[in-house]
Amino acid sequence: MLPFTLQQLRILRAIATEKSFTKAANILFLSQPYLSRQIKALEKTLEVNLIRRNCQIIYLTESGEIFLQYTERILALCEESCRALIDLKNGERGNLSVGASQTIGTYLMPRLLALFAQNNPQINLKVQVNSTRLISKLITNQQIDLAVVGGQVPKELTKNLDIEAFVEDQLNLIISNSNPFAKQKKIKKEDLYHLNFITLHSTSTIRKFVDNILNENNIEINQLKIVMQLNSIEAIKTAVSLGLGVAFVSSSAIEKEIKLQTIKILEIENIKITRVLSIISNSQCYKSKAFKLFYKELLILKENVKKFT
Repeated sequence: MLPFTLQQLRILRAIATEKSFTKAANILFLSQPYLSRQIKALEKTLEVNLIRRNCQIIYLTESGEIFLQYTERILALCEESCRALIDLKNGERGNLSVGASQTIGTYLMPRLLALFAQNNPQINLKVQVNSTRLISKLITNQQIDLAVVGGQVPKELTKNLDIEAFVEDQLNLIISNSNPFAKQKKIKKEDLYHLNFITLHSTSTIRKFVDNILNENNIEINQLKIVMQLNSIEAIKTAVSLGLGVAFVSSSAIEKEIKLQTIKILEIENIKITRVLSIISNSQCYKSKAFKLFYKELLILKENVKKFT
């Protein structure tokens, strides 16, 4: 006999995620007293404390954190086995959980998903958009089937992941048509010091990537004039279109603005900033038919689109 039930594991995971017995009970459609009894029974059987309360704050003990890691793996395997059986029973039907890093999830992934859903209406799609680090962790824990990301996958997670180059995404320097520099198609590196920059915060993946490329091209990023730091690409594009400054933005995020001619791309002499988007999936996870269908769509796009411009 195992010292726990799958129901108890589901309860522990929900409490750890929601950090609240009440919220966990709501999402599991169970009563709060029932959750409390199950956790107490689990702790008694395992002879360890898994959860502590401190001033109404719920957190896992060290034992709880360790046990949660195995809990997530056990539940992921259970869910994977069910998907495999559903695939066998229902043929092309199934569920698919897709992830994407922030910019990709906002501008590129919706078009891919819309086309896939149109061609495969029998497949239920779930999408999560977050940082590359968190998306990679969710795939490692088998909570997401596959994802397209633009950031660097953490080294400690790469051993559990299949990482495949997808397409190139260019990061363009955009400028308002009213800016005097907009009359030039191309500027020199030295001209960057005379521009006002609008950027994401210094912790953002794209900001770090651009800074590294500029450093490699002998541009003193500390000497660049940053007049504004914003927390979204949409806010940056609006600020640029209003003539408040220039910014480096993914080409996949500015298609509408280029068509409407509210901004212009400004080339920098001898500098091209591109990053490789990657398809990532769990190397040890069962690949459902839904997974294979979506992956096939990605490969078709990879062949047809070499670069977003």
